[in-house]
Amino acid sequence: MLKVDCLIIGGGMVGAATALSLADLGLKVALVEANAPQSYLPEQGLDLRVSAISLASEQLLQQLNAWQQVKDWRSCVYKRLGVWEDDIAYAEFNADEIQQSHLGHIVENRLIQLSLWQQLEQKNNVTLLCPEQLDTFSQSSDKVFAQLTNTQVEANFIIGADGANSKVRQIAGIGITGWDYQQSAMLINVKTELAQQDITWQKFVPGGPLAYLPMPGNNGSLVWYQDKAEIRRLSELTNEQLQTEVGKNFPKRLGKVEVIAKGAFPLTRRHANNYVKRRVVLLGDSAHTINPLAGQGVNLGFKDVAALQAVIAKAIGSGENYHDETVLKRYERNRRTDNLLMMTGMDAIYSTFANPSTPIKLLRNIGIFAAHRAPLLKKKALAYACGIR
Repeated sequence: MLKVDCLIIGGGMVGAATALSLADLGLKVALVEANAPQSYLPEQGLDLRVSAISLASEQLLQQLNAWQQVKDWRSCVYKRLGVWEDDIAYAEFNADEIQQSHLGHIVENRLIQLSLWQQLEQKNNVTLLCPEQLDTFSQSSDKVFAQLTNTQVEANFIIGADGANSKVRQIAGIGITGWDYQQSAMLINVKTELAQQDITWQKFVPGGPLAYLPMPGNNGSLVWYQDKAEIRRLSELTNEQLQTEVGKNFPKRLGKVEVIAKGAFPLTRRHANNYVKRRVVLLGDSAHTINPLAGQGVNLGFKDVAALQAVIAKAIGSGENYHDETVLKRYERNRRTDNLLMMTGMDAIYSTFANPSTPIKLLRNIGIFAAHRAPLLKKKALAYACGIR
Protein backbone atom coordinates (compact mmCIF):
# COMPACT_ATOMS: atom_id res chain seq x y z
CA MET A 1 0.00 0.00 0.00
CA LEU A 2 1.29 3.46 -0.92
CA LYS A 3 1.30 5.83 2.07
CA VAL A 4 1.30 9.60 1.48
CA ASP A 5 0.29 12.82 3.22
CA CYS A 6 -2.12 13.88 0.47
CA LEU A 7 -3.85 12.02 -2.34
CA ILE A 8 -5.04 14.20 -5.23
CA ILE A 9 -7.55 12.86 -7.73
CA GLY A 10 -7.30 14.69 -11.06
CA GLY A 11 -4.08 15.83 -12.72
CA GLY A 12 -5.38 18.66 -14.88
CA MET A 13 -4.24 22.25 -14.48
CA VAL A 14 -5.70 22.75 -11.00
CA GLY A 15 -4.86 19.29 -9.68
CA ALA A 16 -1.27 19.48 -10.92
CA ALA A 17 -0.82 22.97 -9.46
CA THR A 18 -2.20 21.73 -6.14
CA ALA A 19 0.25 18.81 -6.11
CA LEU A 20 3.18 21.13 -6.75
CA SER A 21 2.09 23.71 -4.18
CA LEU A 22 1.74 21.08 -1.44
CA ALA A 23 4.95 19.29 -2.42
CA ASP A 24 6.74 22.64 -2.03
CA LEU A 25 5.55 22.64 1.61
CA GLY A 26 7.29 19.30 2.13
CA LEU A 27 4.20 17.08 1.96
CA LYS A 28 4.40 13.66 0.37
CA VAL A 29 1.85 13.75 -2.47
CA ALA A 30 0.30 11.20 -4.84
CA LEU A 31 -1.43 12.50 -7.97
CA VAL A 32 -3.91 10.30 -9.84
CA GLU A 33 -4.74 10.93 -13.50
CA ALA A 34 -6.14 8.75 -16.29
CA ASN A 35 -4.28 10.46 -19.17
CA ALA A 36 -0.90 12.18 -19.19
CA PRO A 37 -0.62 15.43 -21.20
CA GLN A 38 0.68 15.10 -24.73
CA SER A 39 4.25 16.25 -25.34
CA TYR A 40 4.75 19.60 -27.04
CA LEU A 41 6.10 20.10 -30.55
CA PRO A 42 6.21 23.55 -32.20
CA GLU A 43 4.53 22.26 -35.35
CA GLN A 44 1.47 21.02 -33.46
CA GLY A 45 -1.77 22.81 -34.23
CA LEU A 46 -3.34 25.05 -31.61
CA ASP A 47 -5.65 23.26 -29.19
CA LEU A 48 -9.31 24.23 -28.90
CA ARG A 49 -9.26 24.36 -25.11
CA VAL A 50 -7.61 27.60 -24.05
CA SER A 51 -7.75 29.78 -20.94
CA ALA A 52 -7.36 33.48 -20.27
CA ILE A 53 -4.71 33.37 -17.55
CA SER A 54 -5.02 36.33 -15.18
CA LEU A 55 -2.16 38.18 -13.51
CA ALA A 56 -2.83 36.34 -10.23
CA SER A 57 -2.75 32.95 -11.97
CA GLU A 58 0.44 33.95 -13.77
CA GLN A 59 2.02 34.78 -10.39
CA LEU A 60 1.04 31.36 -9.00
CA LEU A 61 2.51 29.58 -12.02
CA GLN A 62 5.70 31.62 -11.65
CA GLN A 63 5.90 30.57 -7.99
CA LEU A 64 5.58 26.95 -9.09
CA ASN A 65 8.34 27.42 -11.74
CA ALA A 66 5.94 26.47 -14.52
CA TRP A 67 5.26 29.82 -16.20
CA GLN A 68 8.51 30.43 -18.07
CA GLN A 69 8.24 27.12 -19.90
CA VAL A 70 4.70 27.98 -21.02
CA LYS A 71 5.93 31.31 -22.40
CA ASP A 72 8.85 29.59 -24.13
CA TRP A 73 6.41 27.25 -25.87
CA ARG A 74 3.61 29.57 -26.97
CA SER A 75 1.08 31.97 -25.53
CA CYS A 76 -0.46 35.30 -26.49
CA VAL A 77 -0.29 38.27 -24.16
CA TYR A 78 -3.14 40.78 -24.28
CA LYS A 79 -3.31 44.29 -22.93
CA ARG A 80 -6.89 45.38 -23.70
CA LEU A 81 -10.42 44.08 -23.22
CA GLY A 82 -13.30 45.41 -25.33
CA VAL A 83 -17.01 44.99 -24.53
CA TRP A 84 -19.99 46.31 -26.50
CA GLU A 85 -23.52 45.67 -27.69
CA ASP A 86 -24.13 48.59 -30.02
CA ASP A 87 -21.22 50.43 -31.59
CA ILE A 88 -22.16 53.69 -29.88
CA ALA A 89 -21.75 52.05 -26.45
CA TYR A 90 -18.25 50.58 -26.37
CA ALA A 91 -16.16 50.06 -23.24
CA GLU A 92 -12.48 49.23 -23.36
CA PHE A 93 -10.29 48.27 -20.42
CA ASN A 94 -6.54 48.75 -20.66
CA ALA A 95 -3.71 47.39 -18.50
CA ASP A 96 -2.33 50.92 -18.25
CA GLU A 97 -5.34 51.81 -16.08
CA ILE A 98 -4.08 49.52 -13.31
CA GLN A 99 -0.39 50.24 -13.92
CA GLN A 100 0.30 46.82 -15.40
CA SER A 101 2.08 45.82 -18.60
CA HIS A 102 -0.75 43.44 -19.59
CA LEU A 103 -4.07 41.99 -18.44
CA GLY A 104 -3.28 38.33 -19.06
CA HIS A 105 -2.27 35.63 -21.50
CA ILE A 106 -4.31 33.27 -23.67
CA VAL A 107 -2.75 29.83 -23.27
CA GLU A 108 -3.67 26.32 -24.35
CA ASN A 109 -4.80 24.33 -21.31
CA ARG A 110 -2.64 21.34 -22.27
CA LEU A 111 0.55 23.40 -22.21
CA ILE A 112 -0.12 24.67 -18.70
CA GLN A 113 -0.80 21.11 -17.54
CA LEU A 114 2.29 19.79 -19.33
CA SER A 115 4.60 22.41 -17.79
CA LEU A 116 3.23 21.64 -14.31
CA TRP A 117 3.76 17.91 -14.89
CA GLN A 118 7.37 18.52 -15.91
CA GLN A 119 7.93 20.22 -12.57
CA LEU A 120 6.16 17.39 -10.72
CA GLU A 121 8.44 14.82 -12.34
CA GLN A 122 11.41 16.54 -10.69
CA LYS A 123 9.94 16.24 -7.17
CA ASN A 124 11.06 13.21 -5.15
CA ASN A 125 8.09 13.67 -2.78
CA VAL A 126 5.50 13.38 -5.60
CA THR A 127 4.22 10.07 -6.97
CA LEU A 128 2.48 10.34 -10.34
CA LEU A 129 -0.05 7.53 -10.71
CA CYS A 130 -0.93 7.52 -14.41
CA PRO A 131 -2.79 5.92 -16.00
CA GLU A 132 -4.89 5.35 -12.88
CA GLN A 133 -8.43 6.06 -11.71
CA LEU A 134 -10.25 6.21 -8.40
CA ASP A 135 -12.61 3.32 -7.66
CA THR A 136 -13.66 4.28 -4.12
CA PHE A 137 -12.37 5.53 -0.78
CA SER A 138 -13.31 5.47 2.90
CA GLN A 139 -12.42 7.64 5.88
CA SER A 140 -11.44 6.77 9.43
CA SER A 141 -10.93 9.28 12.24
CA ASP A 142 -7.46 10.16 10.99
CA LYS A 143 -6.89 8.58 7.56
CA VAL A 144 -8.30 8.14 4.08
CA PHE A 145 -8.07 4.74 2.40
CA ALA A 146 -8.43 4.83 -1.39
CA GLN A 147 -8.77 1.99 -3.84
CA LEU A 148 -7.54 2.89 -7.30
CA THR A 149 -7.78 0.65 -10.34
CA ASN A 150 -4.35 -0.88 -9.64
CA THR A 151 -3.17 0.66 -6.37
CA GLN A 152 -4.20 1.09 -2.74
CA VAL A 153 -3.34 4.39 -1.10
CA GLU A 154 -3.44 5.58 2.51
CA ALA A 155 -3.40 9.37 3.01
CA ASN A 156 -4.01 11.98 5.68
CA PHE A 157 -6.52 13.69 3.37
CA ILE A 158 -7.83 13.47 -0.17
CA ILE A 159 -8.35 16.28 -2.68
CA GLY A 160 -10.91 16.19 -5.46
CA ALA A 161 -9.66 18.10 -8.50
CA ASP A 162 -11.44 15.75 -10.88
CA GLY A 163 -13.78 18.15 -12.63
CA ALA A 164 -17.42 19.10 -12.71
CA ASN A 165 -18.61 15.48 -12.38
CA SER A 166 -16.21 14.82 -9.50
CA LYS A 167 -16.24 11.23 -8.27
CA VAL A 168 -14.55 12.37 -5.06
CA ARG A 169 -17.44 14.75 -4.40
CA GLN A 170 -20.00 12.04 -5.10
CA ILE A 171 -18.37 9.41 -2.88
CA ALA A 172 -18.01 11.95 -0.08
CA GLY A 173 -21.73 12.67 -0.31
CA ILE A 174 -21.28 16.39 -0.92
CA GLY A 175 -24.32 17.85 -2.66
CA ILE A 176 -24.42 20.60 -5.25
CA THR A 177 -26.70 23.43 -6.32
CA GLY A 178 -26.86 24.55 -9.91
CA TRP A 179 -28.66 24.61 -13.20
CA ASP A 180 -28.35 24.26 -16.95
CA TYR A 181 -28.20 27.58 -18.83
CA GLN A 182 -30.03 26.05 -21.83
CA GLN A 183 -27.18 27.24 -24.02
CA SER A 184 -23.96 25.83 -25.42
CA ALA A 185 -20.70 27.45 -26.40
CA MET A 186 -18.84 26.68 -29.60
CA LEU A 187 -15.06 27.05 -29.75
CA ILE A 188 -13.65 27.84 -33.19
CA ASN A 189 -9.95 28.12 -33.97
CA VAL A 190 -9.35 30.46 -36.89
CA LYS A 191 -6.61 32.06 -38.93
CA THR A 192 -7.29 35.75 -39.35
CA GLU A 193 -6.57 38.13 -42.19
CA LEU A 194 -5.88 41.02 -39.81
CA ALA A 195 -3.63 40.92 -36.75
CA GLN A 196 -5.32 41.87 -33.50
CA GLN A 197 -3.27 40.13 -30.87
CA ASP A 198 -3.20 42.63 -27.99
CA ILE A 199 -6.96 42.65 -27.34
CA THR A 200 -9.68 40.21 -26.37
CA TRP A 201 -13.24 41.33 -27.01
CA GLN A 202 -16.83 40.37 -26.50
CA LYS A 203 -19.91 41.57 -28.35
CA PHE A 204 -23.39 40.92 -26.98
CA VAL A 205 -26.01 39.96 -29.56
CA PRO A 206 -29.60 38.65 -29.09
CA GLY A 207 -28.72 34.93 -29.26
CA GLY A 208 -25.74 35.16 -26.93
CA PRO A 209 -22.27 36.73 -26.73
CA LEU A 210 -19.64 36.49 -29.47
CA ALA A 211 -16.07 36.53 -28.18
CA TYR A 212 -12.55 36.63 -29.58
CA LEU A 213 -9.42 35.40 -27.81
CA PRO A 214 -6.09 36.23 -29.47
CA MET A 215 -3.65 33.40 -30.17
CA PRO A 216 -0.02 33.47 -31.39
CA GLY A 217 0.44 34.75 -34.91
CA ASN A 218 -2.62 35.67 -36.97
CA ASN A 219 -4.65 33.09 -35.08
CA GLY A 220 -7.58 33.37 -32.73
CA SER A 221 -10.14 31.45 -30.77
CA LEU A 222 -13.75 32.46 -31.37
CA VAL A 223 -16.39 31.64 -28.76
CA TRP A 224 -19.97 31.51 -30.00
CA TYR A 225 -22.74 31.30 -27.37
CA GLN A 226 -26.13 30.17 -28.65
CA ASP A 227 -29.06 27.89 -27.81
CA LYS A 228 -28.25 24.19 -27.93
CA ALA A 229 -30.12 23.47 -31.16
CA GLU A 230 -28.27 26.19 -33.04
CA ILE A 231 -24.89 25.05 -31.73
CA ARG A 232 -25.73 21.48 -32.82
CA ARG A 233 -26.53 22.81 -36.28
CA LEU A 234 -23.30 24.77 -36.46
CA SER A 235 -21.31 21.76 -35.24
CA GLU A 236 -22.57 19.68 -38.16
CA LEU A 237 -21.34 22.16 -40.77
CA THR A 238 -18.10 21.69 -42.65
CA ASN A 239 -15.30 24.13 -41.80
CA GLU A 240 -15.99 25.99 -45.04
CA GLN A 241 -19.71 26.30 -44.26
CA LEU A 242 -18.98 27.41 -40.70
CA GLN A 243 -16.59 30.00 -42.08
CA THR A 244 -19.50 31.54 -43.98
CA GLU A 245 -21.61 31.61 -40.79
CA VAL A 246 -18.78 33.29 -38.87
CA GLY A 247 -18.52 35.92 -41.58
CA LYS A 248 -22.24 36.65 -41.32
CA ASN A 249 -22.40 36.87 -37.54
CA PHE A 250 -19.08 37.97 -36.06
CA PRO A 251 -17.77 41.56 -36.10
CA LYS A 252 -15.57 42.40 -39.09
CA ARG A 253 -12.58 43.33 -36.94
CA LEU A 254 -10.53 40.32 -38.04
CA GLY A 255 -11.05 40.57 -41.78
CA LYS A 256 -11.50 37.22 -43.51
CA VAL A 257 -11.14 34.16 -41.30
CA GLU A 258 -10.30 30.55 -42.08
CA VAL A 259 -11.82 27.95 -39.75
CA ILE A 260 -9.20 25.43 -38.61
CA ALA A 261 -11.00 23.44 -35.89
CA LYS A 262 -14.21 23.50 -33.85
CA GLY A 263 -15.84 21.95 -30.79
CA ALA A 264 -18.76 22.65 -28.43
CA PHE A 265 -19.83 22.16 -24.81
CA PRO A 266 -23.00 22.89 -22.77
CA LEU A 267 -23.12 25.75 -20.25
CA THR A 268 -23.88 24.74 -16.68
CA ARG A 269 -23.49 26.17 -13.21
CA ARG A 270 -22.54 23.91 -10.29
CA HIS A 271 -21.56 24.84 -6.73
CA ALA A 272 -20.69 22.28 -4.06
CA ASN A 273 -22.56 22.69 -0.78
CA ASN A 274 -19.24 22.17 1.00
CA TYR A 275 -15.64 22.44 -0.11
CA VAL A 276 -14.44 20.42 2.91
CA LYS A 277 -16.05 17.40 4.55
CA ARG A 278 -14.01 15.52 7.14
CA ARG A 279 -10.82 14.64 5.22
CA VAL A 280 -12.11 15.54 1.76
CA VAL A 281 -11.24 18.83 0.04
CA LEU A 282 -12.63 20.06 -3.29
CA LEU A 283 -10.88 22.52 -5.61
CA GLY A 284 -11.56 23.99 -9.04
CA ASP A 285 -14.41 22.59 -11.13
CA SER A 286 -15.03 19.88 -8.53
CA ALA A 287 -16.18 22.66 -6.21
CA HIS A 288 -17.59 25.17 -8.69
CA THR A 289 -18.28 25.62 -12.39
CA ILE A 290 -19.07 29.10 -13.64
CA ASN A 291 -20.54 30.66 -16.75
CA PRO A 292 -17.45 31.14 -18.97
CA LEU A 293 -18.56 34.65 -19.91
CA ALA A 294 -15.48 36.37 -18.44
CA GLY A 295 -13.06 33.46 -18.69
CA GLN A 296 -12.67 33.17 -14.92
CA GLY A 297 -13.08 29.39 -14.50
CA VAL A 298 -9.47 28.21 -14.20
CA ASN A 299 -8.46 31.47 -12.50
CA LEU A 300 -10.89 30.71 -9.68
CA GLY A 301 -9.37 27.25 -9.49
CA PHE A 302 -5.86 28.66 -9.20
CA LYS A 303 -7.10 30.99 -6.45
CA ASP A 304 -8.32 27.88 -4.64
CA VAL A 305 -4.83 26.37 -4.95
CA ALA A 306 -3.13 29.47 -3.54
CA ALA A 307 -5.62 29.68 -0.66
CA LEU A 308 -5.22 26.01 0.31
CA GLN A 309 -1.44 26.27 0.20
CA ALA A 310 -1.54 29.36 2.44
CA VAL A 311 -3.84 27.69 4.99
CA ILE A 312 -1.74 24.53 5.20
CA ALA A 313 1.55 26.47 5.31
CA LYS A 314 0.28 28.57 8.21
CA ALA A 315 -0.94 25.49 10.08
CA ILE A 316 2.40 23.72 9.66
CA GLY A 317 4.22 26.86 10.80
CA SER A 318 2.00 27.07 13.89
CA GLY A 319 2.45 23.42 14.78
CA GLU A 320 -1.19 22.57 14.06
CA ASN A 321 -2.50 19.37 12.55
CA TYR A 322 -2.68 20.65 8.97
CA HIS A 323 -5.13 17.95 7.82
CA ASP A 324 -7.62 18.46 10.63
CA GLU A 325 -11.07 19.43 9.37
CA THR A 326 -11.09 22.64 11.42
CA VAL A 327 -7.90 23.74 9.64
CA LEU A 328 -9.09 22.73 6.17
CA LYS A 329 -12.37 24.59 6.72
CA ARG A 330 -10.36 27.83 6.78
CA TYR A 331 -9.70 27.25 3.08
CA GLU A 332 -13.44 26.90 2.47
CA ARG A 333 -14.21 30.11 4.36
CA ASN A 334 -11.52 31.90 2.38
CA ARG A 335 -12.76 30.83 -1.04
CA ARG A 336 -16.49 30.12 -0.94
CA THR A 337 -17.69 33.73 -0.69
CA ASP A 338 -15.33 34.97 -3.40
CA ASN A 339 -16.33 32.16 -5.77
CA LEU A 340 -20.03 32.74 -5.09
CA LEU A 341 -19.61 36.46 -5.72
CA MET A 342 -17.96 35.85 -9.08
CA MET A 343 -20.55 33.23 -10.08
CA THR A 344 -23.44 35.49 -9.13
CA GLY A 345 -21.89 38.44 -10.94
CA MET A 346 -21.45 36.46 -14.16
CA ASP A 347 -25.04 35.20 -13.92
CA ALA A 348 -26.31 38.74 -13.45
CA ILE A 349 -24.46 39.97 -16.54
CA TYR A 350 -25.59 36.92 -18.53
CA SER A 351 -29.24 37.40 -17.55
CA THR A 352 -29.19 41.13 -18.20
CA PHE A 353 -27.80 40.79 -21.72
CA ALA A 354 -30.14 37.90 -22.50
CA ASN A 355 -33.17 40.12 -21.87
CA PRO A 356 -34.59 41.29 -25.25
CA SER A 357 -36.61 44.17 -23.74
CA THR A 358 -35.92 47.49 -25.50
CA PRO A 359 -35.83 49.51 -22.22
CA ILE A 360 -33.41 46.97 -20.70
CA LYS A 361 -31.23 47.16 -23.81
CA LEU A 362 -31.17 50.94 -23.53
CA LEU A 363 -30.10 50.69 -19.90
CA ARG A 364 -27.42 48.16 -20.81
CA ASN A 365 -25.91 50.46 -23.40
CA ILE A 366 -26.06 53.42 -21.05
CA GLY A 367 -24.24 51.28 -18.48
CA ILE A 368 -21.50 50.27 -20.93
CA PHE A 369 -21.18 53.88 -22.14
CA ALA A 370 -20.88 55.11 -18.56
CA ALA A 371 -18.43 52.38 -17.54
CA HIS A 372 -16.04 53.44 -20.30
CA ARG A 373 -16.02 56.93 -18.79
CA ALA A 374 -15.72 55.98 -15.11
CA PRO A 375 -11.99 55.52 -14.43
CA LEU A 376 -12.31 54.54 -10.78
CA LEU A 377 -14.97 51.92 -11.51
CA LYS A 378 -12.95 50.55 -14.42
CA LYS A 379 -9.82 50.35 -12.27
CA LYS A 380 -11.59 48.43 -9.50
CA ALA A 381 -13.29 46.03 -11.93
CA LEU A 382 -10.03 45.36 -13.78
CA ALA A 383 -8.03 44.76 -10.62
CA TYR A 384 -10.65 42.33 -9.32
CA ALA A 385 -10.83 40.42 -12.62
CA CYS A 386 -7.03 40.19 -12.75
CA GLY A 387 -6.88 38.95 -9.15
CA ILE A 388 -4.78 41.82 -7.87
CA ARG A 389 -5.49 44.30 -5.10
